[in-house]
Amino acid sequence: MSQVGTEKNPLRVAVIGAGPTGFYAAEHLFRQKDVVVEVDLYDRLPTPFGLVRGGVAPDHQKIKSVTKAYDRTAANPRFRFYGYVEFGSDVSLDDLKKYYHQILFSTGAQTDRNLGIPGEDLKGSHAATEFVAWYNGHPDYREREFDLSKESAAVIGVGNVAVDVARVLCRTPEELAQTDIADYAEEALRASRIKDVYMIGRRGPAQAAFTNPEIKEMGEMPGADIVVLPEEAELDELSKKWLEAEGDKTARRNVEIVQEYARRKPTGKPRRLHVRFLESPVELIGNEAGEVATVRIVHNELYAADDGTIRPRATDRLTDLPVGLVFRSVGYRGVPLPGVPFHDKWGVILNEKGRVIAPETREPVTGLYAAGWIKRGPSGVIGTNKPDALETVECMMEDLGKGLTLHPSETRSSAVESFIRNRKPSYVSWRDWQRLDEIEVIQGNKEGRPRVKFTTVEDMQAALGRQSAE
Repeated sequence: MSQVGTEKNPLRVAVIGAGPTGFYAAEHLFRQKDVVVEVDLYDRLPTPFGLVRGGVAPDHQKIKSVTKAYDRTAANPRFRFYGYVEFGSDVSLDDLKKYYHQILFSTGAQTDRNLGIPGEDLKGSHAATEFVAWYNGHPDYREREFDLSKESAAVIGVGNVAVDVARVLCRTPEELAQTDIADYAEEALRASRIKDVYMIGRRGPAQAAFTNPEIKEMGEMPGADIVVLPEEAELDELSKKWLEAEGDKTARRNVEIVQEYARRKPTGKPRRLHVRFLESPVELIGNEAGEVATVRIVHNELYAADDGTIRPRATDRLTDLPVGLVFRSVGYRGVPLPGVPFHDKWGVILNEKGRVIAPETREPVTGLYAAGWIKRGPSGVIGTNKPDALETVECMMEDLGKGLTLHPSETRSSAVESFIRNRKPSYVSWRDWQRLDEIEVIQGNKEGRPRVKFTTVEDMQAALGRQSAE
């Protein structure tokens, strides 16, 4: 057998997870000058692009245009897509080792962290990511129910997901009708009775996780006034000194925008978005029906921790906010994968710079790698995953150079295709996805929208001329 990575014996790589990181990893692999690589990209859903399709808010179409770059990667003749094939269920780690020299996991951070407070399990208390997946038409979440007949809602957190949820709740029906939001979600939000949305952050405006465009956009919505309490917009001495010392332009501008909002007067728009700082929920209080009726919040003060960070601590001041709907958005964690070492506390695959590490020996596991949120945790934006994937790919190439790869018994791409076709006849190829994409866009054009999404696997299979999904 010739050397791995040549025309006669290409380096065969399986990438598990077809979100941005998976495509960036494939892109970096194809750019290797002296190595011939074949990449098979797997995803448990029939559709690619991960959170770009199922997580980015429908009113942020410009961000979704990043998929054009992924399309170019998929056009490489050495690329294959196996959609609707789930790792651990349809294929195992041992299965993949028979066909690949290297296996890279880019499965993201799929679950929410809990608040850890009384009442969190009351009806009307939800993970923000479930709501996001619901309005984005994710097949796993289309049957979820959110009671939008309430007049007020709280979003706990001030990161990207929290901002998206608060903004979508405040959009007008006319705005949402021009997006690719799921049809059933548009209908439900059109009937929404929510008037007040509270977005609650535990630290001050100088420490907020949102970016300048995000907070600016929240003050420009035609259907919602933004409300900031003047006392919460003012910086404490610690934050003032931190801003002066750090010179963080984003934080400085965030503070300026928030303080300008604090000077605004409501103009009588149908909804109000309250952005609250220095507050943490300590309890969700229910009514007789077991539904969320109140979120009890404690007011915080900031202090300098021993490690130099500015952290919040609770005071003795409590306030009750009457809300009937709560979305928690306080962090996310990955899900363990069968046969892959996992750090349960951190919620990531155990790794060093992308090399999967055996917990017993602390040595790299030959042929296994991680990239993206399942590697480093949920931080950064979509583009952050590109250098992250590059770091992992560089480790993969270094190991290849040392001969540290798996030794598959079958390396023909046609053999993998036959195996998958036998194991999961209803799998979705890249050509299948292109057909689904075309149908969605055509239907969207008829309605003046970017696309009308398929939201069930059954409908996708039917559109591909198949009898039923497995």
